[in-house]
Amino acid sequence: MNERELAVKSLITWVYTDNLISTCDFYENGIGLEMVRDEGAARIFYAGSGGLIGVCKAFENRVVEPKGGMITLVTDDVDAWFSALQSKGIEVESPPHILEKFN
Repeated sequence: MNERELAVKSLITWVYTDNLISTCDFYENGIGLEMVRDEGAARIFYAGSGGLIGVCKAFENRVVEPKGGMITLVTDDVDAWFSALQSKGIEVESPPHILEKFN
């Protein structure tokens, strides 16, 4: 196999939840991601440029608590996103700000 055959087409970051309906509602209606696949206990949302977010009902030893995990959605207009989320009543931890150590 050559490098082209091994190329990655997209990436799915999985999030586990105890409340699939509420979590998927947030990704689909709260932040407006398009659901591209519904497998019942797991759903996948398109996050742009080949990035996908998978939401799955927690099973077996899957951990719901995101210790050390983070999903970052990159945009050119962070302030507009902040305003849009607030207007939908979505609780946001803090207003946009620069983390000096990461610029």
